[in-house]
Amino acid sequence: MYAALWRILPGPLWVRVLTVVVLVAAVLASLVLWVFPFVNELFVPPEVTVGE
Repeated sequence: MYAALWRILPGPLWVRVLTVVVLVAAVLASLVLWVFPFVNELFVPPEVTVGE
C-alpha cells in the first residue's frame, strides 16, 4: 500500500519526502488539535476519593 502511495506522489525524491513530511505533520497536528480533545471529553475519568 505504501509503495502505491509513494508512486502516486509527483516530483523527484526530495519533493516526495517533503510532501510526506508535510502530510504527516498535518495529520499529527489535526489529531492533537481536534481529535484527542474531542475523545478526551467522551471518556471522563471517574471521581476517585481516598478514604481517611
